Amino acid sequence: MNREFILTLEGVNKTFDGFKAISDLNFYMDAGELRTIIGPNGAGKSTMLDLITGRTRPDAGKVEFGRHTDLTRLNEYQINRLGIGRKFQTPSVYIDHTVFENILLSLPGTRSVWEALFSRVTPAQRDRIQQILKTIRLEDKAGLKAGTLAHGQKQWLEIGMLLAQDAKLLLVDEPAAGMTDEETARTGELLISLAGQHSIIVIEHDMAFVRQIARKVTVLHQGTVLCEGTVDEVQSNERVIEVYLGRKHEPKRHL
Repeated sequence: MNREFILTLEGVNKTFDGFKAISDLNFYMDAGELRTIIGPNGAGKSTMLDLITGRTRPDAGKVEFGRHTDLTRLNEYQINRLGIGRKFQTPSVYIDHTVFENILLSLPGTRSVWEALFSRVTPAQRDRIQQILKTIRLEDKAGLKAGTLAHGQKQWLEIGMLLAQDAKLLLVDEPAAGMTDEETARTGELLISLAGQHSIIVIEHDMAFVRQIARKVTVLHQGTVLCEGTVDEVQSNERVIEVYLGRKHEPKRHL
C-alpha cells in the first residue's frame, strides 16, 4: 500500500497458552481519525491495544506507527514517548493531588514529582495547563483534589493528562462505562472535539455512545476484523448480528 497511515497492523497474530487472541489482524488508521472499535467479549480489543502500546508483543506481523516506526522493537515507555497514550477503563489519576497538579505532572519532561510540584510553574506551562483544563471543562475544578471528582470528571482529567503528554494517538478504553447520561454525552463531545488534531481509537460497548461519536466503526471478532463501516452499516450487517446475538430474531438494539 502506498497510502500513509498513522497506525498500521498487518498479519498480526498473538496466542496465549494455546488461545489465539489475535488472528491475522489487518488494521489501518488515518492521521486525525476518530475510530471506534466494537466487538463481543474476547474479540481481542484489549489485546490489540496491548500490542500497540508494547504491553505485549505479537508472535508475528507488523505494527507500525507513522511512516516507518516498528513498534514491535520498542518497549512501553519508548512507545509512550513517541506520542501514543492509553486511557484504561478505570481512571488512573493522582487522587491526592489537585486537578491542576495532575496536568502539571503529565507535561513532557523528566522531572521528579518533587521538582514538578515545588519548582516554579512557568508562564508557558500555566498557559498550557489552562488550555487543557478548558478543553476538558474542568477550569473550575483546578484547585480541587482529583480524588474528590465525580467518575466522569476523573475520566476527563485522565484524557487531559494524555493531552498534556502531547499524545498524537489516544487509545481510550470504554470511556462511557459507569457514567451518567449527561457525562456520557459530554465525553462524546470532548472526543469529537479532539479528533483532527489527534488520532483517537475508542473501544466501547455502549452503542448509543458509539452512535454519538462514530465516524468509522471496526468490528472485531475472534481476533480479526469482521467488518468496517458506519454505525448503520455494521448494525445491519448479518454477520455482526449473528456474532453479537447468536439468533437473528433478537432486536438489534442489543449490539
